[in-house]
Amino acid sequence: MGAAEKGLGDAPYGLVGRRLGHSWSAQIHERLGSAPYRLVELEPDELAPFVRQGSWRGLNVTIPYKREAARLADVRSAAVERLGAANTLVRAEDGSIVAENTDVLGFAWMLSRFCRERIGASPRELLEGEKVIVLGSGGASQAVVDALSNTVGAESVVISRSGTETYDTLVERHADAVLLVNTTPVGMFPECPASPVPEGDLAALGGLRGVLDVVYNPTRTGLVLAAERLGLPAESGLAMLVAQALYASELFQGRDLDDSLVTEVERQIAGQAENVVLIGMPGAGKTSCGRELARLLGRPLVDLDDALKIEFGRSPAQIIEQDGEASFRTLETEVVRRYGARSGLVIACGGGVVTRPENHDLLRQNGRIVLLDRPLDELSSDGRPMSRARGVERLAAERMGLYRAWADVTLRCTGSAAGDAAAVRELLGL
Repeated sequence: MGAAEKGLGDAPYGLVGRRLGHSWSAQIHERLGSAPYRLVELEPDELAPFVRQGSWRGLNVTIPYKREAARLADVRSAAVERLGAANTLVRAEDGSIVAENTDVLGFAWMLSRFCRERIGASPRELLEGEKVIVLGSGGASQAVVDALSNTVGAESVVISRSGTETYDTLVERHADAVLLVNTTPVGMFPECPASPVPEGDLAALGGLRGVLDVVYNPTRTGLVLAAERLGLPAESGLAMLVAQALYASELFQGRDLDDSLVTEVERQIAGQAENVVLIGMPGAGKTSCGRELARLLGRPLVDLDDALKIEFGRSPAQIIEQDGEASFRTLETEVVRRYGARSGLVIACGGGVVTRPENHDLLRQNGRIVLLDRPLDELSSDGRPMSRARGVERLAAERMGLYRAWADVTLRCTGSAAGDAAAVRELLGL
């Protein structure tokens, strides 16, 4: 098979890049009407033949081919001419290739909603003439800076490792910035929930009114989680991803689409991607509820205690009894890190997962946390060394405050696993 035919088959639309990994583009475009849609990984020498000779009607282009896509086009939009990069190619009726950069439009859409709904001001009211910190200097950064300049008249300061403005002087020189936008891949799956800026530096940026991250996987990046802890409105990049796809889909299909589709599709994708994380006291029914919930939702169930036993060859009880609780908690966090970074799971946690603060971000980055609250007199200590050693009442005194602080929602247990699962599904709108 030649490069021109590689990957798309009979699909008229697709995404091209070198390493696509986990992408939601196909699911998004299916909901927008630009389908069938395929993901195509190409080596550098395959891009030009594919673009120039392929039978496609519309393409999205991602790293590292956006500049080459602009060069290969016959017609370039004003945004593409300014930036020298294209993320969308459309084949016109006469066979010519038209290049557009819908990343600019997608970020402008996300920025507008964020300012109005999370901060209570229009983007221009908030940002015109104000300083915005943009982390990173690559293609996404150029699109963000272009949108900030041409849409709201903001003054963008680009921070990079080797540019004229660096992370070393971020706090010293730019504490008056109103908004911070991350366009680097730091914190992207699977290296999550890392953050490009330490939480202390973020706190020192005293003028900030909000934080945006163009990374969309995980659902809440390390930067977003840090901003939330500081009380700052923050959002990851799923809305930008969907919005830029909507504008690309309009070009693919040659028709206007309702902007309300962005929020609708974003909600659908987030619901599909977010894990449901069950926490609670030992014996609260997390595993049995999780099993029923996984069946209802058609998702895999990961019981972290079972996953730990499979990985390390001993049950939690055996590890605690033989090596002590501290050794077990270290191994538990390794397993939490692995599964918390994945998407679309039901995760049943061990009762003591909340005793390690670092587990919170690992679980919340891609999940909504549900506390199963069962009366203490209904909890069994059979096979649970911590419950036997300390007693249920003492464990509850140590942990219930943590459970409640971690939980996005709390469910008073219904008395049956099936009833709990149905109630969790309703609470989360799944």
